[in-house]
Amino acid sequence: MSIASYLSENIGTSVEFETFRSSFREKLQKAFTMRGDFDEVSTSRGLPPFMMREIQSTTPLSVFIPEEYGGRGGHVHECQSILATASYESLALSLTLGINGALFLQPLTKYGAESVKGPIFERFIEEKNLGGLMITEPDYGTDALSMETSYTKEDGAYHLEGTKHWAGLTGWADFWLVAARRQGANGDLGRDIDFFIADMNQPDQMIEVEEFYENLGLYMIPYGRNHVDIQVPETHRLQPESTGIKMMLDILHRSRIEFPGMGMGFLQRILDEALAHCKERFVGGKPLLEYDQVQRRLANLQAAYTACSAMCLHTSEHAHTDHNLAGEALSANAIKTVVTDLMQDAAQSLLQLTGGTGYRLDHVAGRSVVDSRPFQIFEGSNDVLYQQISESVLKSMRDLEEKNLYTFLSNYEPTARAADYFQDTLDFEVDLSLPQRKLVALGRILGRVISMELTIELGDRGFRSDLISNCLQVFRKDVDGRVTSYRNPELTDVVEDYMEGSAWLDYVNA
Repeated sequence: MSIASYLSENIGTSVEFETFRSSFREKLQKAFTMRGDFDEVSTSRGLPPFMMREIQSTTPLSVFIPEEYGGRGGHVHECQSILATASYESLALSLTLGINGALFLQPLTKYGAESVKGPIFERFIEEKNLGGLMITEPDYGTDALSMETSYTKEDGAYHLEGTKHWAGLTGWADFWLVAARRQGANGDLGRDIDFFIADMNQPDQMIEVEEFYENLGLYMIPYGRNHVDIQVPETHRLQPESTGIKMMLDILHRSRIEFPGMGMGFLQRILDEALAHCKERFVGGKPLLEYDQVQRRLANLQAAYTACSAMCLHTSEHAHTDHNLAGEALSANAIKTVVTDLMQDAAQSLLQLTGGTGYRLDHVAGRSVVDSRPFQIFEGSNDVLYQQISESVLKSMRDLEEKNLYTFLSNYEPTARAADYFQDTLDFEVDLSLPQRKLVALGRILGRVISMELTIELGDRGFRSDLISNCLQVFRKDVDGRVTSYRNPELTDVVEDYMEGSAWLDYVNA
C-alpha cells in the first residue's frame, strides 16, 4: 500500500501519480539492471550520462514543483514516495533527488522572488537541471551560524565571497543556494544569515571547484571544496518571512523531517535482501531463517521498516511549504536521528547476515553500510540533535515545573500514548541540568518514544497490526535498555596522558 492510503485527508491521490511512480520505477530498473550493471557502476565515482538521462526522462523532480510552474504540485506524500522508490534501487540517487527537492526547490518555492521562480522551474522540467545548497564551511560545520562567507551590496547586485565544502552535487549542480552573512562597512559580519541563488550558466555567478573529495560512500554524488566569488542580481536573494536564521531553520527542519522518504525504500530493500538471503542460505543443514538470532535481526529490520513508514505518514501531513517548521525542531530532530540510526543499524545487520559475500562495494550489503553512515552526520550530527531533543523537552518540563519524566511524557502530545508503555521504566525524576553525555543519552530515549507515538498513529489508520505490534515491542525493549544505561550514575573521564604505564608488553610474564 502507498503512503497516501493512510493519510488523514484525501489530498488528490490519483491513478495518475501511481502511473507516474510506476513509470519512474521502470526507468530505474531499466537504467540499473537492463542498461548497466549497477553493482559494478557503484564502485566508480559519478554516474554514466546514459543512466542519468534514463532516470531524468520521467522528470521525477516535478513532484517538488508547484502546478502553476508546470510541476506536480509539491504534494509531500508524492515527494516521499518518489524518494522511497529511488532509494530502493540506490540511496545515493535518492539523496540526489532529496538535495534538489528539500534543499533547493522547496526553499525556492517558499522564499524565491516570483520573477526568478518561473524560469528556474522551467529549466528543471525542460532541461533537467539540478540544484543544491551550500552552507557548510571548512571551519564551520555544526557551528554554521559563525560562517565566514560574506556578502555586500554593490551597484544593485550582491557580491558573495567565501569557501564552502561538502555540498552534495559539487561541480554538477546548475543552481546553488549559497548562505552568507552581511559584511558591514567596518568589515564585521552580521548575525543573520541570507541565501542567494547562483546560476552556473552565468559567468559572474560561477562557483569554482577547488577540490573534489574522495568521499567514503555515496560514490554517485560528487563532494568537494568550492571557492565563492560571485555577483548575483538583487532578485536572487531569498526573502525570509521574518529573519534569515528562522528561514534557515525552516529549510533545515523541513529537510530533516523528509529523511524518511530516503530511508523508506532503503530499509525495504535491506529487508527484502535479508529475507531472500536467509531463505536461500543454508548453514548446518538448515536455512539461516530458522536460526533464532537471525530471526531477531529480521524482526528488528521489520520494526525499522514499520517505524519509517510511520514517519513518512507524519512527514506527508506536516512538511508542506505552507507550514513554517522553524519552531518544529523536536519532531524534525527526532525523525532525522532515529531514521538514520535505523538505516545504519539495518545496513550493519544485512552485512552481518551476508558475511564475507556482502563485504564488497559491489554488493548491496557493503555499499549500504558506507552509503547510510553519513546520514547520521550531515544536516546535523546525531549526537548534537539528540542533545537538542533533550534540551527542548527539559525546557518544557521546567516551564511546567514538572520533574517526573513519565508524568510529563504521558501528557505531552508527541509522546502521550507511547508513554503508557513505560509507566514503570520512565517513572523517575530527571535532573534538569544534565551533563552533555546524559543529554545525548536521554535524547536517544525520547527520539524512540516519539517514534513509537508515530507508529501507534499509523496503526490507528489501518496499517498491518502484526507489524505495528512487532515494531512497538522492539522499540520498547530498546528504550528499556537505554534507560538502564542512562540511569547509571557513573561517568568515565578521559585520561589524556594515557601512554605512561599503559604498554601491555611491559607486563608479560615470559
